[in-house]
Amino acid sequence: MKKKKILIVEDESIVALDIKRTLEKLDYEITNTAFDYQGAINSVLSNKPDLILMDVNLGKSKDGIETAKKIKTFEDIPIIYLTAFSDEETINRAIQTKPVSYLIKPFKRDELKSNIMLGLYKNEEIEDIFYDENLLLIGENYYFNKKEDRLYFKSLPINLGSKEVLLLKILLESRGQIVTIKDLESLIWGENSISSSTLRTLIYRLRTKLEYKFVETIPYVGCRIC
Repeated sequence: MKKKKILIVEDESIVALDIKRTLEKLDYEITNTAFDYQGAINSVLSNKPDLILMDVNLGKSKDGIETAKKIKTFEDIPIIYLTAFSDEETINRAIQTKPVSYLIKPFKRDELKSNIMLGLYKNEEIEDIFYDENLLLIGENYYFNKKEDRLYFKSLPINLGSKEVLLLKILLESRGQIVTIKDLESLIWGENSISSSTLRTLIYRLRTKLEYKFVETIPYVGCRIC
């Protein structure tokens, strides 16, 4: 069985070496040990890991949370934060990057092991999903099942009304292109007359279920999915 690859991002070399030795004993492959923001970005680009162990404090460079945010703009890799910071502000910032977990130093080996296993399991679950030709990836773990007419976030279904489903399908079929208000009204309601707010409300409901991501509205023109 192929070893799972882990990137360590830690600015203290002694701590990084200790983590590296622990992971090697657990039979993981270490892609690299990065000590700062740019080193972490370069490491991901050159040898994509299956999981990242990210220290929050990276010395004078951008911190681990900013590093994680940047990485998530081009790769969806599970991240576990390792840090001595437990203040509410730092934790709330970290939560925005949707990490697997947030471990406070010093942590036990078994605690690290179990969290790594959880992160790798979740990652495999998502990757396996996309072998299905009926699935359209929207982005950031959102995808649409064409056969079921159902929206998912990771493996969790998101309930959509029939017209929300139709709107999403229309936008996905014309992905990147603006679909005009007139065309949307015609495709969704046919010849039935609707008020000016009906379409706006429908678009708003779909956007909320996608966490206000992906669907871009162009006032008085239409909308598109990016």
